Amino acid sequence: MSADDVPADVRRGGEIRTLLSPKTAGSTSGFLGRADIAPGQRIAEHYHPYSEEFIYLIEGELVVDLDGMPQPMRPGDALLIPPGTRHRLRNPGTVPTRCVFHLGPLAPRPELGHVDTETAGNHGSAR
Repeated sequence: MSADDVPADVRRGGEIRTLLSPKTAGSTSGFLGRADIAPGQRIAEHYHPYSEEFIYLIEGELVVDLDGMPQPMRPGDALLIPPGTRHRLRNPGTVPTRCVFHLGPLAPRPELGHVDTETAGNHGSAR
């Protein structure tokens, strides 16, 4: 699966592309994707009630707010977000950020897997 073949989901900020999932690849234990975040932008705060999330930063700067506590990341860093932890991904830098994420296990139903805690309109400046 190529990221170039997957349309970006921009509803929560950034460009989120789910590459491997039950729908695209028949996975049964989780899903994997890529997030691109422009300088000064963010992916709005949310949490996953059933899944832990792994983030690996490929390029750029990233700050992940975990229950309100900032966790800065540099390229090559990885982070584990436990189930139920509110988190927001911010790009405080001057170049685009690119990271890979994986979530698992899957929620019992897709609509139960993601809970927004910010409205989509509040995902502007990261500063």
